[in-house]
Amino acid sequence: MSIDLSQFHAVFFEESFEGLELMEASLLELDVDNPDSEQINSIFRAAHSIKGGSGTFGFVQVTEFTHILETLLDKIRDGDQALDADGIELFLQSVDCLRELLEALKSKQELDTQRADELAGVFQAVLDGGTYADSAKVVKMDTSVGEPVVGETIETNDDSALDERERGASRQQIGFKIYFKPELDMLKGGNDPVRMLRELATLGEIKTAADATELPPLQVLVPDNCYLSWTIELLTTCAIDDVEEVFEWVEDECELSITPILEDSIAAVSSQSQDQPNDSKVKNSATSGQRLVMPSGPLPSLDDLQLPSPPESTDQSPPPVTVTDQAKTPVKAKSTKVEASSIRVGIDKVDSLINLVGELVITQSMLGQMGSAGDGITDEHIVNLREGLVQLEQNTRELQDSVMRIRMLPISFTFNRLPRMVRDISIQLGKQVQLELSGENTELDKTVMEKISDPMVHLIRNALDHGIEMPAQRRASGKPEMGTIVLNAFHQGGNIVIEMTDDGGGIDTERLLAKARTNGLVGESDQLTQEQKLELLFSPGLSTVEKVSDLSGRGVGMDVVRRNIQELNGSVEVSTEMGVGSTFRIRLPLTLAILDGQLVTVADQTYIFPLVSISESLQIDGNKVSNVAGGSDVYSLREEYIPILHLDRLFGLRQEIRTLQGSLLVVVESEGQKIGVVVDELLAQQQVVIKSLEDNYTRVLGVSGATILGDGTVAMIVDAVGLSSLAGNDIAAAKKMTDAAA
Repeated sequence: MSIDLSQFHAVFFEESFEGLELMEASLLELDVDNPDSEQINSIFRAAHSIKGGSGTFGFVQVTEFTHILETLLDKIRDGDQALDADGIELFLQSVDCLRELLEALKSKQELDTQRADELAGVFQAVLDGGTYADSAKVVKMDTSVGEPVVGETIETNDDSALDERERGASRQQIGFKIYFKPELDMLKGGNDPVRMLRELATLGEIKTAADATELPPLQVLVPDNCYLSWTIELLTTCAIDDVEEVFEWVEDECELSITPILEDSIAAVSSQSQDQPNDSKVKNSATSGQRLVMPSGPLPSLDDLQLPSPPESTDQSPPPVTVTDQAKTPVKAKSTKVEASSIRVGIDKVDSLINLVGELVITQSMLGQMGSAGDGITDEHIVNLREGLVQLEQNTRELQDSVMRIRMLPISFTFNRLPRMVRDISIQLGKQVQLELSGENTELDKTVMEKISDPMVHLIRNALDHGIEMPAQRRASGKPEMGTIVLNAFHQGGNIVIEMTDDGGGIDTERLLAKARTNGLVGESDQLTQEQKLELLFSPGLSTVEKVSDLSGRGVGMDVVRRNIQELNGSVEVSTEMGVGSTFRIRLPLTLAILDGQLVTVADQTYIFPLVSISESLQIDGNKVSNVAGGSDVYSLREEYIPILHLDRLFGLRQEIRTLQGSLLVVVESEGQKIGVVVDELLAQQQVVIKSLEDNYTRVLGVSGATILGDGTVAMIVDAVGLSSLAGNDIAAAKKMTDAAA
């Protein structure tokens, strides 16, 4: 029975993507004038791990590309090759190329190796003595047809990238004769000899003969055993260390000899019969058996061997084994999106869970003894039962907190992808921008973090394109040519706050207003406050950019930011100062699974307000209630008028009009706007588990979800952001009254 290596693919891809992130971060931090050897080593180790894993799983294209990448990194590590800014750019492109290859393999799509072939040619040219800048000009892209265009100094005879051996023709070629005999049970460890032969083929030209003399008849053949051995003749420009590295995974599970031979004797050696290796590590083996010649093209796996029919008797030697050439069949991409389904958890969090489970077992045992008392329950039993229930509640709360901690990840998972983007866009725009990160270890729920990624990208792109000025303009304004974007994350109450600040030119709110009036979003006579003008940023289709570019100008982006953040029950605020810069402040709940809520009753229904959205609760004084045009009510609260919403009317719970005098008002705040919600009664505060209303029913404006209470009834969770939308006109009327009073 063969081992299905596909079960390990998920771990390989996860570790490979982490390695690429490490490579990218180290390359961005690397000082080419004074390179840190440890950073270079970390880049090399990441590439080496990806190469080893891809070779094990038979991902030949990734193995071939990472091999030449690793070779160049090894020379840089040893000081034999310099590294400059052009080199950093090429290595960053190689990270992108590897990420594309791995993502295609993960989703089982057909690989496009054109970019990998071009970059491999560039790296080989550098290995042959060229500079990074000059070598990158050898292979160009014709964007009109999407095919590689080869420079005039190089000729090729096919549409693929230059053959590795042709690119290295100027380097001295040597030969190796390799004898490789795996132990019988080597396959059981997940090591496939054919994958090693594939990787060996990336080093140069090989001729391979397999010895099948020890292959038993099918009646006694064990599928998990390896009965073949190989003699390989390799013509390469690589050193013997590179050849040995191919077999480093199985060096203790095979007989192996690697003997250098001269280039001019390669042909003679290949024409001879299979010789017995004379290496001291090689044991005596039969030499008179049939030879198996591997065809050109993709090497088959052992499962593809076409075995002959069993002989009539076990005394007969088996006939030659033939290997068929297997054509490449592209695999169609799946329609479903591949998403990360795993999460890494610190051992301290696991230990905490184990301890709490132990406490629960003890508590359950104690309560079980109470239940077995039967009719002989005494006052002492009642006291112990109450103590046990208190202990159970405490253990359950601690277990809940521990489980929630498992879902919490540092926000650096989102932040770490941004430095590369800032660098690339800055170069594209001709600007000088540095990104400063703080609070990267602030933890956030995994689900929230995955959904905040796109809004963060939009905000950074907006700051780079609209906020930070060109170097000459900054210099004329007395600013340093290097602009700065600061990202900071921190906890505040039950929320996480993400601040993005730039020291650019600020937001011209008057220009925003003029554009909004042109687009018909604001009337010609309407007067807006500074906050209302900034709100126009999030209007769909509104852009002040005169020329549409790849980055901006279509009025798409900021409305997406707000919509995505609102879907997370969060909010976004903006502040700006002309000539100084702007700040975007995002508030998000720590988790989307559980929240602390305030229970209230309206008519005969129970509703829950998230505690983080409640500003205060008070009893209404009828003298402070005013009615404005349109029938809206506002409440005067400390020199500010806030609109009043009636949940019973909003949700059609009752028809009669109730007096506001003496009623309870819950003041909620969202995106800087306060709203007063009339309720009948305030109940207890408790944690509730959020159930999606949209997944189980449909989306309802003003309701973010539902939960099941202790008595089994369903309660709606009020959405403060949705209430702001429902009270839009009332909020505007309240603001006018506040401004007039001021």
